Amino acid sequence: QVHLVESGGGSGHTGASLRVSCTASRRTDAMGWFRQAPGKEREFVTVFRWRDGRPYYADSVKGRFTLSRDNAKTTVYLQMDSLLPEDTAVYCCAAGMDLITSTLTNGAAYAYWGQGTQVTVSS
Repeated sequence: QVHLVESGGGSGHTGASLRVSCTASRRTDAMGWFRQAPGKEREFVTVFRWRDGRPYYADSVKGRFTLSRDNAKTTVYLQMDSLLPEDTAVYCCAAGMDLITSTLTNGAAYAYWGQGTQVTVSS
């Protein structure tokens, strides 16, 4: 079992920056973030699969969000810049093992989840 602990988030206005982080109790193969806004389905935000050496991003956040990791590959940091009201959601950290490329954006492929942290952006 892997436990994920999230921190950060909060609120801001359009254009603000916020950061969330997630620490795993042990190393997995990939760590990333999904988000869910009220009344909407969960959507993929970004993931870092260690063997690829780079993160993957949803088109909606590309160029605004940056995912980084620590050397131990047990913590990821999501820097969110140029925030928009449509970024408002509960952000959940996810981690998984043996993820294939075609499933990276599918939440069902991830075995481990954090409790979620709220990010609210007002206009």
